[in-house]
Amino acid sequence: METGKLELPEYVIQFYLDTGIEKLYPPQAEAVEKGLLDNKNLLAAIPTASGKTLISELAMLKSISNGGKCLYIVPLRALASEKFERFKQFSSIGVNIGISTGDFDSTDEWLGSNDIIVATSEKADSLLRNETSWMKDITTIVVDEIHLLDSADRGPTLEITIAKLLRLNPNSQIIGLSATIGNAEEIAGWLDAELVQSQWRPIELYEGVFLEDNINFKQSQKPIKNIVKDTAVNLVLDTIDENGQCLVFESSRRNCAGFAKKAKSKVGKSLDKGLLAELNNIAEEVLETSDTETTKELASCIKRGTAFHHAGLNSAQRKIVEDNFRNNKIKVISSTPTLAAGLNLPARRVIVRNYKRYDPNFGMQPIPVLDYKQMAGRAGRPSLDPYGESVLISHTYNEFTDLLDRYIDAEPEDILSKLGTENALRTHVLSTIVNGFATTRQGMVDFMGSSFFAYQQQKWSLIDVVDDCIEFLQDNEMIKDDGERLYATRLGQVISTLYIDPLSGAIIIDKLKKADKVTDMTMLHIICSTPDMRQLYLRSKEYEKINEYVMTHSDEFVEVPNPFKSIEYEWFLGEVKTALLINEWIDEKTLDDITAEFGVGEGDINALSDISEWLMHSAVNLANLTDLDADKAQELEKRIHHGVNKDLIQLVSISNIGRVRARKLYEAGIQSVSDIKNTKLHILSNYLGRKTAYKVLEQLGVEPEDNQQIDEEPESIKSYSGNDQGQKTFNDF
Repeated sequence: METGKLELPEYVIQFYLDTGIEKLYPPQAEAVEKGLLDNKNLLAAIPTASGKTLISELAMLKSISNGGKCLYIVPLRALASEKFERFKQFSSIGVNIGISTGDFDSTDEWLGSNDIIVATSEKADSLLRNETSWMKDITTIVVDEIHLLDSADRGPTLEITIAKLLRLNPNSQIIGLSATIGNAEEIAGWLDAELVQSQWRPIELYEGVFLEDNINFKQSQKPIKNIVKDTAVNLVLDTIDENGQCLVFESSRRNCAGFAKKAKSKVGKSLDKGLLAELNNIAEEVLETSDTETTKELASCIKRGTAFHHAGLNSAQRKIVEDNFRNNKIKVISSTPTLAAGLNLPARRVIVRNYKRYDPNFGMQPIPVLDYKQMAGRAGRPSLDPYGESVLISHTYNEFTDLLDRYIDAEPEDILSKLGTENALRTHVLSTIVNGFATTRQGMVDFMGSSFFAYQQQKWSLIDVVDDCIEFLQDNEMIKDDGERLYATRLGQVISTLYIDPLSGAIIIDKLKKADKVTDMTMLHIICSTPDMRQLYLRSKEYEKINEYVMTHSDEFVEVPNPFKSIEYEWFLGEVKTALLINEWIDEKTLDDITAEFGVGEGDINALSDISEWLMHSAVNLANLTDLDADKAQELEKRIHHGVNKDLIQLVSISNIGRVRARKLYEAGIQSVSDIKNTKLHILSNYLGRKTAYKVLEQLGVEPEDNQQIDEEPESIKSYSGNDQGQKTFNDF
C-alpha cells in the first residue's frame, strides 16, 4: 500500500514521504484496510520492528486532523521519554506533544493544549482520579505493550485505566500494541477491536539453540569459533567479527556486570584505535555521573566496548549506555530482562545466556515463553542488519531438545487478568467511587463487568472481591453508604488523589494515632510498613545486625511483632532495613557507602527515596486531615527529597546547591540564605565555583560587588558542578 494513497491530510502524507516512507509494511497496510483511519478499534499483535508505532501514528494524526486529542500510554518512564522524543518530529507539521510521568496528585491541566500526550499507565490513572478536565476530550487512546495486562504489578492499573477511559470517552478509538500475545483474539474481543496478527518482519529472525560449537537453527547450522571457555563470549566475538552488536540477557544484576567484565578484554582487542578513543570519552562521561564502585566498573567495561544495564544504575548511566549502543559505539550490552520491555535497542544477535530466573518460592525456574519472545524480538537492526539471530545456550543434548520445544517451537502464553484479588482491586474500587464511575454496589459490579477480568471469567466472579473491598473502605471511613448510594468521605478523596493504596493510608493513620513519640525512625518505619513501599530483601547475614538495632531502639517503633512468629518478624526486619537505608540517605552518607552496606544499586537508592518522599508527602496530608502532628513528616519529606540533615534544608532549597555543596558551605559558617547574601562572590566561589556562585547570588537578587570576568571553573570545583533542579544525580552529591 502506497503512503501517498492514504486518506490523510496532504501535509501528513508529505511528512512521511519526506522521511522516506513511501510504502507501508504488510501489517500496517492490513491495519488500514481494517479501519485504522476510520476510527475503528484495533489490536496489532505483530513482531518488534514491524511498524507498530507507525500504526499508532497514522491513527493519531488522522484524529488530530479532525480536531481530536490523543493519549499514548506506556508502561515505563524511559519508554515514555523515548516515544516523546519520537513524536516531537511532528512539531514540524504543527502537532503539539506533551509528556506526563510526574507527581501523582497533579492534574497537569497545562498539558491540555497538546495534541498528543504521552503518559505511563499509572500517571494516566492518576489524571483520571484527579479529574483532569482534558481527559474527557481524548479521541484516540493508544496502549503500548498491552500484554502487560498480565503483569501482577502493572496489569490491574492498566486494565482499570482502559475501562475508565472508554467509559469517559465512549466514542474514542483505542489502539492496542504488542509483539507477543497468546490469546490476541480474546483481548481484541474485550476491546471490540479489529485484530491484526502477523509474524511478518522487515528483517528475518532466526531462532536457534547453541550446542557443541554450533548455533542450531531449524534449517541450518552456524559454526562458532571456540576462542575462550565462555560460550556467550565466543558468540559475542563472532557477532562483532561480522560487524554486528549483541544483547546478552542474564538472570541477575551480578551476572550482568560479571559477563560485561568477562567479555571486555576480548572485545576490546577486536576494536580499532579510533573507536577505543571514543569509548574512552564515553567512559569519562559515565564517571561524571557518580563515584560508586559500580560506576567505575561500568566505565571500565565501556572503555573496551562492553556495558551492563539494569535498574541498579542511575538514569543518567542507563541513558549513556542506551544512546551509545544505538550509535554503534558500545558493541555489547549485558542486561536483565527489563531491557526487553519496550525500549528500542535492537541488535544483530540476542543471546539468552541463562533462561532461568530465581523464584523465592520455587528456586530457579524457566522463564515464560512470552519473556523469551520479547528478548528474541530485539534481534535485527532495521536498515543495518541483513537478519537477526536469537540464541539460547544449552549444555547437553537433552537440554537442547527441551529448549527447542519449550521456546523455539512454542507459542506465547495467554494473557490473564490479574485484577481478581482484594490487593489489586481495593484502590480501584475507591477511585471508581470517588470519580463517580459507580455510586452503588450494583453500579460497581456493573463497572467491573467492563474489565478484562470479567470478560475472561464472567462478572459474577468479581462480586465477592468487590464486596470485601467495599467493606474495608467502609470500616476505615473512606466511603459511606447512605442506603441509596456509596460516596467517598473527605479521607477517601484525599487517599485516592494521593495515589496510594487505601491500606497504606489506613496503616499511616493508625500508627500515627498509636505512636507515643515520633522520631525520624518512627516515621520512616511507618511509611516502610505500607504496601506501597518497595521492600528490601533481608539477607541472612543481616538478621542479627538489624534485630539488634530493633532491640536497642524498640521505643521508636509503634509495634514490634513477636520474634517467635518467624515469617511476620522477618518481614518486619525487612521493613526496618528499608527504613535504615532511607535514614542513611538523609544522614548524608555517601552513595558508595549505602550501596556497599545494603547491597543495592544507585538506581535503587533513587527509586526508594522517590517512593519514600511520596509516602511521606502522603503522611503529611493524612496527618493534617486527621488533626495529627505533621511536623516531623513535613521535615522528613524535605530531607528525603534532598538527602540531607535538617540543618541543610534552607541551603538546599536554593537552586544549584545540593547536599555536597550545602555541607561545604555549612561547615564554612555559611548556614542560611541570609549568610549567602552577605558573602562576597570571590569567597562563595571557593565553595561553589565562580559560575555557580554568580548564579546563586543572582537568583537571590544580589548584585555581586566584584564583577570580574567569570572564567572557567578550576577542575577541583568542576567535578561538583551541580544541576539546577535539585535532582538526585551525583553532580550535586
